[in-house]
Amino acid sequence: MNLIDQNFLEAAGKMFYHTWWIVLPAAFYFIFKELWKDFVAFFSKTSWYNVKKWTMVEVIPPREIEKGPKMMESFFSGIAAVLTTYNTFDEYLKGAFWHDRFGLELVGEEGKIHFYFRFETKHRNMIEAQIYAQYPDAEIIEVEDYYQRFPKVVPNKNWDLWGTDMEFTAPNIYPIKTYDKFEESVTGEMIDPMAAMCEVLGTLGPGQHIWLQYILQPLPEPWKKAKSQQQILDKLTGREKTDSAGALGHLGEVFSNIFSGMFGAVEFKKTEKKEQAPLEFRLTPVEKDVLKAVEEKLGKNVFLSKVRMIVLAKRENFEKSKISAFMGTIKQFSDINMNQIKPEDITKTYGKIFFIKRMEAFRKRKIWARYKTRNMDGPKIVLSTKELASLFHFPDMGVKSPAVPRTASKLGSAPSNLPIQ
Repeated sequence: MNLIDQNFLEAAGKMFYHTWWIVLPAAFYFIFKELWKDFVAFFSKTSWYNVKKWTMVEVIPPREIEKGPKMMESFFSGIAAVLTTYNTFDEYLKGAFWHDRFGLELVGEEGKIHFYFRFETKHRNMIEAQIYAQYPDAEIIEVEDYYQRFPKVVPNKNWDLWGTDMEFTAPNIYPIKTYDKFEESVTGEMIDPMAAMCEVLGTLGPGQHIWLQYILQPLPEPWKKAKSQQQILDKLTGREKTDSAGALGHLGEVFSNIFSGMFGAVEFKKTEKKEQAPLEFRLTPVEKDVLKAVEEKLGKNVFLSKVRMIVLAKRENFEKSKISAFMGTIKQFSDINMNQIKPEDITKTYGKIFFIKRMEAFRKRKIWARYKTRNMDGPKIVLSTKELASLFHFPDMGVKSPAVPRTASKLGSAPSNLPIQ
């Protein structure tokens, strides 16, 4: 090492010695912040998340449902009101970094279908009131977590699975195909999109299971007014700024004309204002439909949503055809002109290029653990109450699948003069 390098290292060492108390805290602040958030939220025994008490119920839908998914949209609008604002103390000392969450799970179990609702115990009265308000004849039964009936680690020698998280193909502001678009062209009657799902789940044989999980967190109003949403809306309505030069471009034009201005007058480029036709004449019919659907979504309550799917089966009964069959029922909600739901590639349980089997097993164990804890790690999407009602609702009378449970008979209210013991 020559003298110059030695002097340079000594100078750098002295500089670090005198400034480390400024440099290191700034460099490690963001790392420490994320680690601290995980600790106070999950790993501490008294953390905000670990002290929560959860309840799971199974809802058996009424025998006769005539009003369709609109009733479920009212249910989602009701639970969207559970928005709690936490202060800085709650966030960084207790770990309250998100709003209260709800879980809805459509479970196909060996040819039978179950509708599960998972929520914090403190919200039980509200959840039951919202369900009974829309479905007075429904039956609500508290159950243990069905996940407990299966091995803690999958895959193993007896069980195998395939799983994925879902994502959008377009920005969250664009909606998917909703229930009001499922109409028969001749009669105008609604075709229940749950019919296809129920038929696939009804074909599951012994040892075969398909689980579809929705984890919902209500979003506050500022999401709709975010800059990213406004930019897309301005683009759809033709209000986006088309001045490509901007402030720097205009400043450059001034400096480029300084010398010519010393010897005479300078004429700057004149921008001509183009007269545009009214918006209704500039948009095509499809563009009008997209704009209407986007504005409708912005006008409804929305949820930050995790959508996760698992196909589970005994190894001797595992059929990959069930994966494509059920994914096809989810594809029916896709609208190429607006938005589509698709499997997120990174979370799909398969390996690539190197260590294929190990990587596949790792991804399967990872999604199995995430399903159990009902966390929202990984890709998330934003769904409105109308979109959620389209994806998750009780099948109407037109769905005749024997896999769908129904209440045995219409429930009546108790007589007013019933003696109380």
